[in-house]
Amino acid sequence: MCGRFANNAKKKDIEKEFKIGKLNKVSFDARYNIAPSQMIDAVLESDAERILTQLKWGLIPRWAKDDSFASKTINARAETLSEKASFRDAFKSRRCIIPASGFYEWAKKGERAKQPFYFYLTDKDVFGFAGLYEEWLDKESGELIETCTIITTEANEVLEPVHDRMPVILKVADYDQWLDEKEKNTDRLQNLLVPFPAEEMASHAVSKAINSPSYDSPELIINSK
Repeated sequence: MCGRFANNAKKKDIEKEFKIGKLNKVSFDARYNIAPSQMIDAVLESDAERILTQLKWGLIPRWAKDDSFASKTINARAETLSEKASFRDAFKSRRCIIPASGFYEWAKKGERAKQPFYFYLTDKDVFGFAGLYEEWLDKESGELIETCTIITTEANEVLEPVHDRMPVILKVADYDQWLDEKEKNTDRLQNLLVPFPAEEMASHAVSKAINSPSYDSPELIINSK
């Protein structure tokens, strides 16, 4: 799964990596402890233009009765996107890329304690998770809420010692196809949702301070050993 990540990339690097054409309510503040239910940056495509906007992390399907659904859908398994009602339509028509600098997973250590690890790419300061997004109308308030989920796949060799799942990190060459509004062939899209090459990734143990969503500091990504 992917329950926490960081995005401390600079504005110019994000715009260059994802070929952003339009900005919509984004701040480019460095964040080191991004958690579910928070607003996160996401790259969408509309009329062939890349837009960087913000979505709420935790997808709410259009047919959901209330927003409690979001806590169950921070991640979507790549293997079942076409089967699950929560993600099927978005997989065909509402795909996004979520910029990140790294992400966290926890390894069980002893009976209760879990050691957090930070995972990142060895040659890039920013990369993109494959994501899906939805628009949900809150019938009580009339507010239209835009939400998203991060897609996960099987762990590669870097993740395996810590966790059996990892977020799908898209290759740059696949950005166009993933965001293409005209691409409806889910079999072709499914081929993109594979573990990222382990030889291009690294990890290290970090402080358990990451466990508190309210704590956000550059110290969180520093090797604790």
